[in-house]
Amino acid sequence: MYKPTYPKTFPKDFLWGGATAANQVEGAWNEAGKGLTTAEVVKKTTDRKHMSMDDVTISSIQTALDDQTDTMYPKRRGVDFYHHYKEDIKLFAEMGFKVYRFSIAWSRLFPKGDELEPNSDGLAFYDRVVIDELRRYHIQPLVTLSHYEMPIGLTLKQNGWASRATIADFNRFTEVVFRHFKGRVPYYLTFNEINTGTWGFHATGAVDTENSAHDQMQLRYQALHHQFIASALATKQLHAIDPDAKIGSMLARMQTYPATPNPADVQAAQVEDDKNLFFTDVQARGEYPEFMNRFFAENDIQLQMAPDDQKILAKYPVDFISFSYYMTTVTQADAPEQVNGNMATGGRNPYLEESDWGWQIDPVGLRVTLNEMWDRYRKPLFVVENGLGALDQLTTDQQVHDTYRIDYLRKHIAQMKAAVQDGVQLMGYTMWGPIDLISFSTSEMSKRYGFIYVDQDDAGKGSLKRYKKDSFYWYQKVIKSNGEDLA
Repeated sequence: MYKPTYPKTFPKDFLWGGATAANQVEGAWNEAGKGLTTAEVVKKTTDRKHMSMDDVTISSIQTALDDQTDTMYPKRRGVDFYHHYKEDIKLFAEMGFKVYRFSIAWSRLFPKGDELEPNSDGLAFYDRVVIDELRRYHIQPLVTLSHYEMPIGLTLKQNGWASRATIADFNRFTEVVFRHFKGRVPYYLTFNEINTGTWGFHATGAVDTENSAHDQMQLRYQALHHQFIASALATKQLHAIDPDAKIGSMLARMQTYPATPNPADVQAAQVEDDKNLFFTDVQARGEYPEFMNRFFAENDIQLQMAPDDQKILAKYPVDFISFSYYMTTVTQADAPEQVNGNMATGGRNPYLEESDWGWQIDPVGLRVTLNEMWDRYRKPLFVVENGLGALDQLTTDQQVHDTYRIDYLRKHIAQMKAAVQDGVQLMGYTMWGPIDLISFSTSEMSKRYGFIYVDQDDAGKGSLKRYKKDSFYWYQKVIKSNGEDLA
C-alpha cells in the first residue's frame, strides 16, 4: 500500500544567509587598481519612483569619468565593506549565516574588462574575504559573477554586451575566478536578474544609441543572447575546472495574476508570466521557447547567432535556478492602473499592502511562484533575494525597532516552508540585504534593508558604525531553529 509522505520543514542542510552586491557595499572605487563599472557612472536620483540606471548616454558617462568624487555617485562609496569586511562578516556569523551571497566585481580583477591578466590586488581582496573570513566562520560563499558591474571600459570600447566580443572578455574573467577559487567556492550565479537586460544599460552595459523603440529592443535582445552564450560557456568552464561546484541562473521573478476571471485577462497574465520566465527557459532548458518565435517575429527582432550557439545552449544548462522575489503584479487585457517595483510594472492589487516605496507585499505569491517554477523546471530552486526596504530610525540609544521587517520576513519564510511541504526542492534563502547598503535603483541610503544599521546618510555623512537592529536577533533565532521559530 502506498503511504504518502512529505517534508514537514526545511532540509537540515538548508542554506540560510544574506545577499549583497559589490557595487552597493564595497566602496573603495579608486583603490588597488579597480576600474569603474556601469553602476558607478549613474547619478543618484532625487525621485524615489524614478530609476536612474538607464538615463545613460556616452556624454553622461564621460561626465562621470571626469568627476573624481562620489558626491553624485554614491555606489562608489557603498558602505565601505572593502575596509569593514571583517567586522561585517563577523556580524553575519553571529546571526548564524550558513551562506553569504556576494559578487566579485569584474572591474576589480580586470579594470578595463579586456586585459589578458588579472589585477593581483583584486584577487587578494577576495582571497581575504573568501579564505580568511568566510572560512573562519564556516560560511559558504555564493558568488555572483556579474551583478550590474560591467567594466565601463567595455561600454566605451564595444558597447558592452551589444558586441559578441564581450563574450570572450567575460569568459576570460570567469576562467580566472574558477581556477583561482577552485575548491573554495561551492556555488556561483552567472548574471544577476538577467531578464532586466530588457530594461537596458544597467544589465547589458550597452548604451541605446538608436532613437526608435524597435532598434532599442533589437539591441537589448541581441545583448541578452550574448549573455546567454557567455553563461553557457561559463557553465562549461566550471564543470571542467571544478566539477564539485554548482552554477545557477538568476531571475528577477515577477509573478503575474489576472485582474479578473475573464479569460482574456487570464491569457494576458499567462503571456506576461511566459515573458518573465523566457530567460530561465533558455538557461535551464537550454533552448529558446517556441512562444518567443512569435514575439520576435511580431516585433521584427532578428537575432544574430553563430552556427554553434544553439548547441552550446543545449549542452550547458545551469545546475540550479535562483531568483529574487519582492512583489507580484496584476494584468488584464486592457491596461489597468500601473504600479512600480523592482523593475516591474503592473496593475494595483487591492488585496495587498505596499512598502514605503510602493512595492506591493505578497508573501503568498512566493509560494505560488516556487510551485510554478518547480513544476516548470524540476531543478533545485534558491531564493537569493527577498527583503523590505524601509525608512528605519536609529534611536538615541542606538536601537532600531524594525518590527515591520520582522513581520515581512516571517510571512515570506512561512510561505517558503509551505512550498517545501508542497514538494518544492529549495536549496536556501539569502535575504537582501543583511546590512544597509546603497539602493540599486535610486542610489540613496535611506532605503534600508539590513539587519545591521549603518550610520551613513544619503549624502555619505556618518560614522559608518554598525548597529544591530531588532531583526538581527530575530533572524539569528530563525537560523538556529532552521526556520521553525518565527515568533
